[in-house]
Amino acid sequence: MKNKLSWFAVPYVVWMALLVVVPILIMVVYAFTTAEMEGTLENFAEMGAYAAVFLRSFRLALVATLICLLIGYPVSYWMAQEGAGFQRVAMALIMLPMWMNFLLRTYSWMSILENNGLLNQLFQAVGLLELLGVDHIQMLRTSGAVVLGMVYNYLPFMILPIYSVIVKLDHSLLEAARDLGADSSGVFRKVILPLSLPGVISGITMVFVPAVSTFAISRLLGGGTQMMLGDLIEQQFVGGSYNPHLGAAIALVMMVIVVVCMAAMNHFGEGEEQAVML
Repeated sequence: MKNKLSWFAVPYVVWMALLVVVPILIMVVYAFTTAEMEGTLENFAEMGAYAAVFLRSFRLALVATLICLLIGYPVSYWMAQEGAGFQRVAMALIMLPMWMNFLLRTYSWMSILENNGLLNQLFQAVGLLELLGVDHIQMLRTSGAVVLGMVYNYLPFMILPIYSVIVKLDHSLLEAARDLGADSSGVFRKVILPLSLPGVISGITMVFVPAVSTFAISRLLGGGTQMMLGDLIEQQFVGGSYNPHLGAAIALVMMVIVVVCMAAMNHFGEGEEQAVML
């Protein structure tokens, strides 16, 4: 019976091999070769010229992840404390933007943030622009616009895992903490927060990974002035500076950095959970 069931995994294994393993192997080969397919490390040496792009990508991704955490944790905690009806409505409202196309959501922010967009029109109507002595406030094509786009698009990925952990907490633990004299803040700091760390770690990972590798948000809201790693990699494959070997090297380094960060965060989360259990 077990051997028969194992055959059902064959399509999945083949699918993963073709669409995950093979592309990674091709990327590794390209990263360590030249255009003549000769072995080299020059592709990695050339990345030094793009150190500013690396720093900008990780800085903006970290800022966006931190903002998502500061917003997402209170929202998740609040949802978990409410009744089932409120939770269903809140979940629908959080998921609703994700049912729309990603590019459409990002384009909508362009119409809001541009020089003659909705926000600048609002500022003009209330007299803020006249007070500042300017025609408009530059919001589009800035790092702030890129971070805003990241937070808007990836915030649900922070809320959902944290909420799913908090809502499943054993209430007997909370009651035991109160019986032992802990007040509400003490219960939160010593029980709820440590036990919710797996959800926090999952949320950080699910936000940081797509944020650091995004290219649509930085291109549309950054207007090409806030180039990030995703833009740089795409440029090497389809842009004017065509160099797939350099693009593969950058993608490989970024993948290694992301995997290391994920492993470190998961290890930290497991350590905190074990400490709480002890």
